[in-house]
Amino acid sequence: MFDINKKIQIGNLKLDFPFFLAPMAGVTDYAFRVIAKEFGAGVVYSEFVSAHGIIRKNEKTLNMIKFSEFERPIGIQIFGDTPEVMENAAKLVYEKFKPDLIDINYGCPVPKVTKKGAGSAALKDLCLMEDITEAVVKAVDKIPVTVKMRAGWNSENIVSTQAGINLEKVGVKAITLHPRTTVQMYKGNANWDLIKELKENVSIPVIGNGDVKNIDDINEMFSHTNCDGIMIGRAALGNPWFFAEVRKYMLNEDFEDISIEERLEICKKHLELLVQIHGEIVGANNMKKHFAWYFKGFKGASSFRKKFVLAKNYSEMKDILSNIRH
Repeated sequence: MFDINKKIQIGNLKLDFPFFLAPMAGVTDYAFRVIAKEFGAGVVYSEFVSAHGIIRKNEKTLNMIKFSEFERPIGIQIFGDTPEVMENAAKLVYEKFKPDLIDINYGCPVPKVTKKGAGSAALKDLCLMEDITEAVVKAVDKIPVTVKMRAGWNSENIVSTQAGINLEKVGVKAITLHPRTTVQMYKGNANWDLIKELKENVSIPVIGNGDVKNIDDINEMFSHTNCDGIMIGRAALGNPWFFAEVRKYMLNEDFEDISIEERLEICKKHLELLVQIHGEIVGANNMKKHFAWYFKGFKGASSFRKKFVLAKNYSEMKDILSNIRH
């Protein structure tokens, strides 16, 4: 069992619950972050945001960064391909939004990001990675800068430990490691030995990420790697109460499974929040994937999922949520 008194300090940010909601494109918008916070997530992150979009003051990009005071502590995750662009973007984010930390994305393996030299492509050029990171650190010296990265571009080029050593030297205050390579994408197993190795070679906090699906995995990751915190990604999809379950476990209290009624209430709230920020058409469409996640893995779930996916609009979705109760 992991230590219930486990705390983590990232620069000037002190946390007594070292569990983080991973930044996920198309998922961790305002609606999902608020719900995860209500269930006790220690830190939440924005979806990753283009530094180029930020400095151009693109309205859609800036809207992705907006957050409420309730969401604190919150990190804004940015990605880009040059020190100058990332420096200017970080300054603008801090001046306009004042997040609790800025996180640099060196982990995204998606080709449309990596082909521009951003995301996990930075792992091909550790000197450029260091220059970008140092520029961001100097640009926002009042809040901590953190990094989320992968193990390397491919299995022949594992660079996470050396990258971590370099990043600590230029002032990064914590590193989240997802120990898969870019080539792996989300396939195969995350190599937790690399988290352990990184932790042994840096003095800043190391946050483990990858293949954590339940409480047993959390215990095993802490035990195996000695990491300081854990970032939860796919395990939170359709399951934001995972954070509440972890808190209960830490306090040696029973966690009762979420009932259908409770699940429906959470879905209703999530839908309303999405409509509030995106409008009825976009909000309802965005909710379809969440319905599929919320109603996954239990008896009768497939019939619920089908109804929601086939719903034509916001009004139909509300009707389905109301009628399932009867």
